[in-house]
Amino acid sequence: MTQESSQAAPAPASPAASVSAPAPAPVSPDGDRAHRVVVIVDENSNPFELGCATEVFGLSRPELGRDLYDFTLCSPAPHTVMRDGFFTLTGVAELEAAETADTLIVPNRPDIEVPRRPAVLATIRRAHARGARLVGFCSGAFTLAEAGVLNGRRATAHWQWAGQFRERFPAVHLEPDVLFVDDGDILTAAGSAAALDLGLHLVRRDHGAEVANSVSRRLVFAAHRDGGQRQFVERPVPDVPGESLAPVLAWAQERLGEPLTVAGLAARAAVSPATLHRRFRAQLGTTPLAWLSAERVALACRLIERGEERLDLVARRSGLGTAANLRARLRRETGLSPSAYRDRFGTGGGRLAGAT
Repeated sequence: MTQESSQAAPAPASPAASVSAPAPAPVSPDGDRAHRVVVIVDENSNPFELGCATEVFGLSRPELGRDLYDFTLCSPAPHTVMRDGFFTLTGVAELEAAETADTLIVPNRPDIEVPRRPAVLATIRRAHARGARLVGFCSGAFTLAEAGVLNGRRATAHWQWAGQFRERFPAVHLEPDVLFVDDGDILTAAGSAAALDLGLHLVRRDHGAEVANSVSRRLVFAAHRDGGQRQFVERPVPDVPGESLAPVLAWAQERLGEPLTVAGLAARAAVSPATLHRRFRAQLGTTPLAWLSAERVALACRLIERGEERLDLVARRSGLGTAANLRARLRRETGLSPSAYRDRFGTGGGRLAGAT
């Protein structure tokens, strides 16, 4: 049976990661219009990633009082059979719609050995040449590599295809352990569920932490996952309910400005520090200290966005200690100084006291 639709529904996701300080989002040719996100859907594309893109970039945001993106689906054919013939996509724009994309999300599909359409690859090359941001979800890294835009660049792909990817595209610097890679104007996510994490990362990069948190709440999804987390989480659902990290994470998030330590977190969870490390690795794919650092930077971003001008106070309230440490961590995580971050995402004008 054929089902006609231009959108797909999202599904729950697993942890994801980034490994780079992001560059600013590309500037739209028309400075007043919304940033335009275009998704190319091709034969045998995965519905899940299409749903993720639609949920993050395509929905209206009445809770924010504005829409974040101008979102378009396009295809090189009037009827596109999705993965395994689940349904046929119709009623979307023609491939030419991709020519004006500020961000172009490329096709991904499970048959990685089948060559992509020449017209699709040519469209990707033109988008890259004019400075558009390119995004590949899961096997979308193969599409980008086949287009030739990943040579000499960093990328990731699903762990099960790492060997095949390296064999076919040796000029690409594959990072198979992380869940997404931000290489400036080209971003790739490993695995299907990491598409949501990369999507939220882009919202945070474009609109700030506060807006990204709002989008994540609507998705009922974690707002921020640190860049270096692993693709494979050994035990995402604890065998014993009491082993869940959720209670200690919630407790720590209420106290980020306090001098939290791994030993203190372990005591709160009533386990040894070594056991706490194992549970963080198994359930979150990261370490307690890395998680704490990411949460503190995210809190600092929110404080700056809400108008706090005293950089030393932001550092203390977020648990980052000193203004110097805040500057260093913020620049590493966002690519921006505190003043530049506030200029882009803050609620009002003015320079942060002590910011450089």
